[in-house]
Amino acid sequence: MNYQDTINWMFNQLPMYQLQGAQAYKKDLSNARKLAAHLNYPEKKLKCIHVAGTNGKGSTSHMLASVLQEAGYKVGLYTSPHLKDFRERIKINGVEISEKFVEDFITEHQLFFEANDMSFFEMTVGLAFDYFAAAKVDIAIIEVGMGGRLDATNIITPLVSVITNIGLDHTQFLGNTLEAIAFEKAGTIKPNVPVIIGEYTSETKPVFLSRAKEGSSEIYFAADLVFENYPSDLIGDYQVHNKKTVLQTIQVLNKQTEFEISPQNIQDGLLHVVKNTGLQGRWQQIHTAPKVICDTAHNKNGLEIVLKQIQKEKFDALHFVLGVVNDKDLEEILPLFPKNTKYYFCKPNIPRGLDAQVLQQKAALFELHGEVYNSVSEAYQKALQNAVATDFVYVGGSTFVVAEIL
Repeated sequence: MNYQDTINWMFNQLPMYQLQGAQAYKKDLSNARKLAAHLNYPEKKLKCIHVAGTNGKGSTSHMLASVLQEAGYKVGLYTSPHLKDFRERIKINGVEISEKFVEDFITEHQLFFEANDMSFFEMTVGLAFDYFAAAKVDIAIIEVGMGGRLDATNIITPLVSVITNIGLDHTQFLGNTLEAIAFEKAGTIKPNVPVIIGEYTSETKPVFLSRAKEGSSEIYFAADLVFENYPSDLIGDYQVHNKKTVLQTIQVLNKQTEFEISPQNIQDGLLHVVKNTGLQGRWQQIHTAPKVICDTAHNKNGLEIVLKQIQKEKFDALHFVLGVVNDKDLEEILPLFPKNTKYYFCKPNIPRGLDAQVLQQKAALFELHGEVYNSVSEAYQKALQNAVATDFVYVGGSTFVVAEIL
């Protein structure tokens, strides 16, 4: 199989949460452990930072990678989902895994994957661990896919565990209370491994404290500490919290391991996240006059901050290109959106995309009005046509909407 054949096989043959939802969710780590044994335990050859949380996992992971790269280390970075190409998920010092490595890995292990009903996500995690081990990275930043306790990445024992925050997302898998979701995320806390909590609430803090105490894990609450607010090329308002989490993590890494990261490394790393890692879709400006911002925020906590930031902008009129996936709690997120806005409703081009007409009808119940378009790109082009130079255009609602216009 060539690269495209390989990717098609991975996407079409196997369950994958990104496309199929609940069908892809595994209830234990037995498959991940079975695959690790088959691959001769590559994860045991890695030094890792494990990053979980509802929002901010991707930004935090990329910031950490950038800082460590500036300190001269060879840094593996595993994140999900991707925006344009599967290989975005697995990088070393900002360079994506080669097509050939992906092809060879899948070809070599395809019979094992089929015989053991490996999910898309399990295969991808195995691929990342195998690639990082073969390349002998100095450190790997491993982002949790969903939840934590039962996530395929949770077979690692990291140097530091990170939990950015807890919000109500993926409730059909993780529970419908903050405490229940915190319990799943806290499953990444390992005995005697320090854990950094980015943000907490009165409901989630006791869950984290209890889990840390069980494992004699030192726990740090980054939100409570005062750090210098280093500038960053990631300029979304929500990055303030992520930067604190990163700074606390680096402090612990400096203290507990052989890694040495200087204040200059931190400053340079935070300033050059996009250049060093290739991160996209976080309060990213893609057009001027009218100003167009795209952002992958897709749940209540993330959208609240993004929508508040939009209100700080100067504009004559607002245009929103909006699409969501079909398991999104619209009753929770639609009340957040401004009413005095022209909406361009669209469906992201994946099986889980919510029909744009359904979104239009639901939005109308919250006095959000606009037209339906056949694709994200059509909706975006229409917004650009309608907007004048002094207007503001926002593209979002789903990672998959943003992916289609980048």
